Amino acid sequence: MSELKGLILAGGEGTRLRPITHTSAKQLVPVANKPVLFYGIEALVAAGITQIGVIVAPQTAAEIEAAAGSGERFGAQITYIPQQAPLGLAHAVLTAEPFLGESSFVMYLGDNLLQGGIQDLVAAFRASAPDALILLTPVDDPESYGVAELASAPGGAMRVVRLIEKPKQPPSDLALVGVYMFTARIHAAARSISPSARGELEITDAIQSIIDGGGRVEPHIVEGWWKDTGRLEDMLEANRLILDAIGASLEGELVETTVEGRVQVAAGARLLRTRVRGPAIIGAGAQISDCYIGPYTAIGDGCTLERAEVEHSILLAGCSISDIDGRIESSLLGRNVRIGRDRGAPRAYRFMVGDNSEVAIP
Repeated sequence: MSELKGLILAGGEGTRLRPITHTSAKQLVPVANKPVLFYGIEALVAAGITQIGVIVAPQTAAEIEAAAGSGERFGAQITYIPQQAPLGLAHAVLTAEPFLGESSFVMYLGDNLLQGGIQDLVAAFRASAPDALILLTPVDDPESYGVAELASAPGGAMRVVRLIEKPKQPPSDLALVGVYMFTARIHAAARSISPSARGELEITDAIQSIIDGGGRVEPHIVEGWWKDTGRLEDMLEANRLILDAIGASLEGELVETTVEGRVQVAAGARLLRTRVRGPAIIGAGAQISDCYIGPYTAIGDGCTLERAEVEHSILLAGCSISDIDGRIESSLLGRNVRIGRDRGAPRAYRFMVGDNSEVAIP
């Protein structure tokens, strides 16, 4: 098999993460202080794939390109491919056809996180050489996903025989994960289908076209966790899962500060009279005093916290929180958000606040 290419889809509008995505691409919202998009790029590179195309929307293309650059920092070469409108995953494949050519490729949804990378997936694809290989994972509510129906093939291997989008009576509990492998046959399949009821060219329909045309589509069951980070709850859960795997690294300045468990404090951060319970990560230049930072919290670069408690939350760069008598929990704060209040009765707060906002609590 010739050299594989990578295709990352980063053109969605991120409506489920508004207001954060009014001012930032959803693929650049950080999990454990790293943009979600970067995890996908790193997964491809770790699997030996260095020629990567990134599908971008006109409104976020410049921001994504500025963040990821040429790909040199990842050991890759990135080509940015504009998609004028989000018309479906199969439409994105057709948009990228000039970049992909006749190469087989991995398609990776840019807002997805997959534990353990894709090395096993790539190895299975190379060894078996099917027309397509799809990732599947058991879910509790398969009626909410695209679901695969499998059957035994000669020799005992499993084949995908049917894909159903959000079935009322699911034939299995195996939902499609946002990572796929294709040969160039997918281009003709994508051109053969019509838009769905929602006006999009669905990748499930294109894969079904390959099956109906006698092609071989194989499943690969994901053993670890997988997360689509399109909603606040999923972002926080992904942040928790990533932080669960970090090690300890204390490069910043700690003054009269207690650190418990696995905590990372970047160089240039300063913590004064603060208690931190890991797993947690604190970015470069953060200034934190008289605070409690609880488990599963990611505090971005340059944040300032004074007399506050934060737990199970994501704070993007430049946030400022002061004089909060209650605890901020399960929250996602955009860049440069400012939250403060007069001291009063204790209470708890949950926020999802977009970039450059200010919240005054009476």
